[in-house]
Amino acid sequence: MPIVKVIEVIASSEKSIDDAIQNAVAEASKTIRNIDSVYVKDIKVHVKDGKVSSYGLICKISFRLES
Repeated sequence: MPIVKVIEVIASSEKSIDDAIQNAVAEASKTIRNIDSVYVKDIKVHVKDGKVSSYGLICKISFRLES
């Protein structure tokens, strides 16, 4: 049975929440293999001059450890 590890990361995007998630996975994938899932824990939106300027999120990334 594989062991699964969970890390918490913070990511952001000026485009969308979806893009922030993609950024989190892309960055984590540079050093982590076997990513299985992403759980979005919290979402935050930055506002400037009455308009959304960027999207931020805290997420947990789960991955299987190699045996």
